[in-house]
Amino acid sequence: MPTIHSFAPIAGVHAKILILGSMPGEASLAATQYYAHPRNAFWPIMAPLLQIQVNSSYEEKIIALKSSPIALWDVLKSCNRSGSLDSMIETGTQIVNNFPAFFAVHPQITHVFFNGGKAETCFRRNVIPGNKLGSITLSRLPSTSPANARLSFDAKYKTWHQIIKLALESH
Repeated sequence: MPTIHSFAPIAGVHAKILILGSMPGEASLAATQYYAHPRNAFWPIMAPLLQIQVNSSYEEKIIALKSSPIALWDVLKSCNRSGSLDSMIETGTQIVNNFPAFFAVHPQITHVFFNGGKAETCFRRNVIPGNKLGSITLSRLPSTSPANARLSFDAKYKTWHQIIKLALESH
């Protein structure tokens, strides 16, 4: 299986929330853009929170993220995986991103939200041991991936908005 690599984090100086995926899928890797698959619900869910249009350019989405209290990254820096499915990630090949360095630069992060179960599992297994996360709240959100067909877009949207708005209001 090929070794693939994730992207740099997108985080502004006011980031209080970190949203973590596991590893970009093939469409995202090919486009070098987070959540580039046209059926991924991430940007349609995030657009109202970022006060942008769903069809905004990727550059506009990045600018909106950096000026918001929301940061975006992936748990894994690299891994071996064929295809886009998280279930195809080879466990023994997982290298996590440098979270101690990220949290040192962004000490105001109070919430980490996982975009699906694989991101949460990888973080809890590979990042939490040996790292002091202080009082950061960790929560899993339903995956925005088109592979997560058990929930409708509306259900994903409602859950994401409720949880993120609560986190933003807690400051």
